[in-house]
Amino acid sequence: MPRRLLAVLGFIVAVSVFAGGVWWFAYTSGLQQVADRGRADLSSAAERLVGQLERFRQVAVLMADHPILVALAQGAGERDRASALLLQTADQSGSLEISFLSRSGWVLASSDKTAIGLNLSNTAEFKRAMQGALGVEHAQVGNGQRRAFAFAAPVFDAGFPAGAVVVRVDMETVEESDWRGDPQAIFFTDDQGVIFVANRSELLFRTRDLMPEIRYNQDALQPFIRYQERQISGLSVWSLDAGRYLPKRALHLVQPLPVIGMTGEALVDTAPAERIATLQAAVAGALCLAFGAFLFWATERRRTLAIANAELETRVAERTEELVSVNQSLRHEIAEREEAEAALKKAQADLVQAGKLSALGQMSAGISHELNQPLMAIRSFSENAEVFLERNKPDVARQNLSRISELARRMGRIIKNLRAFARQENEPISDVDICAVVQAVLELSEARIAQGNVKLDWAAPDHPVFVRGGDVRLQQVVMNLVSNAMDAMSATSEKRLELFLEQEDGKVLLHVRDTGPGIDDPEKIFDPFYSTKEVGQSEGMGLGLSISYGLVQSFGGAIRGRNHPERGAIFTVELTSARLEEAA
Repeated sequence: MPRRLLAVLGFIVAVSVFAGGVWWFAYTSGLQQVADRGRADLSSAAERLVGQLERFRQVAVLMADHPILVALAQGAGERDRASALLLQTADQSGSLEISFLSRSGWVLASSDKTAIGLNLSNTAEFKRAMQGALGVEHAQVGNGQRRAFAFAAPVFDAGFPAGAVVVRVDMETVEESDWRGDPQAIFFTDDQGVIFVANRSELLFRTRDLMPEIRYNQDALQPFIRYQERQISGLSVWSLDAGRYLPKRALHLVQPLPVIGMTGEALVDTAPAERIATLQAAVAGALCLAFGAFLFWATERRRTLAIANAELETRVAERTEELVSVNQSLRHEIAEREEAEAALKKAQADLVQAGKLSALGQMSAGISHELNQPLMAIRSFSENAEVFLERNKPDVARQNLSRISELARRMGRIIKNLRAFARQENEPISDVDICAVVQAVLELSEARIAQGNVKLDWAAPDHPVFVRGGDVRLQQVVMNLVSNAMDAMSATSEKRLELFLEQEDGKVLLHVRDTGPGIDDPEKIFDPFYSTKEVGQSEGMGLGLSISYGLVQSFGGAIRGRNHPERGAIFTVELTSARLEEAA
């Protein structure tokens, strides 16, 4: 009996060790899966936060070029008018506050009247803006009651910063509107180790280091949550004691966000991995115990082998059926999870493709607008070629046929770009002679310019000017601007089309000016389907400028439109110089 008891105890200990090993292997494997999902959630939350803040950064950059604020920076603007503009922009964009600061840091105009007259020259974002770059900073505002991100964009006068536009964003609004309801605890800490953004309010202003910092109110800072850390398979697992809204054990994941100067962190509950590991260990232990019990029972019943065999076969069959049932259930569950994961991946791919096809559908509405000019030119050149052949002028007809061939190749490249977009392909960006692009567009528009009695003012430089872009897409942009200019001057007495180039600070600026009636609403000219042309006056669909805006941005450039002080409208296309790209 003592030997049998020792054997049973030894077997139980061995089964316990084996089940523990199975549990540990399943637990570490499950942690890796939990970590993958947690990294995806953290990356998604970080992208949403950066995307939300990017909107307000664009507001600061766009407002820095507004004529009213530029005039105020030059000392010739009206402060009340500028404050009204900033208040309207703050209401439309959802900003907490938008202010204009002079070169010395005084608030001259603001959407918040109480801020006018304050001196903010010692703020980090203003100092950065006065160096000619975009300033970014975060801090407590309003006596520490609010958390805000600040973006400061410099306002240039004669190439030097003459002031700055500061846009402040209420982080409470960003959190509530975007990702506060996420199941995972996600928070973002700054370089001082203070939690400044979180989807759990109890985590805000907790810090790993209670050293004083000027951007925070010391009364608002709290010690960091209590935890014990250990490393499992290269992963950081925290044991927490932080209330009911945070898990008891969680994976700690980190993702740096240098764009906004913060670090994203996530606490992912390890309970799913623990449950799966416990289930697998229980199954393994049950199998081992069943096998041991079978051996023990066979030994004990060896004297009555004949009787025991029948009973043994019956019990083995029952146990085997149970184990097979459990195994089938596990396989069925695993198959269901694999099918669900495959369905999720397919749905994600379908959503991406649906978004692309939707964008392609919008672009296809503008195909007639983009190909109409080459088609009309081909028709004109072909008709002229017939006339010249009848007049026995084959050399002139050959020139027209060459132009038709070039236009056909250009249309082929345009269609190739559309097909490449549908297949997730892009024409590579290269060095393009902007002078040759303008010359090609003017050659295509030569007949229309002559027919409309438009005076062309274009003095091409005596040397090529190379920029970073695409030949065909740049022709699309310039052709759209030239066509819009001639459409705008259709009802005016003085018709003058002016094109000229400027180079400054590694940038090449192409200006296209007309003498038409000007732009009614400059802020909407790049919106899709927005057009000021009367019905029946033109075949435009209001997509040309919107498409041009996207094309120029794909080159890393910018396009702006405004009314000229004398008369008409002027559009500016800003592109990166090819020499600057080579130096970089």
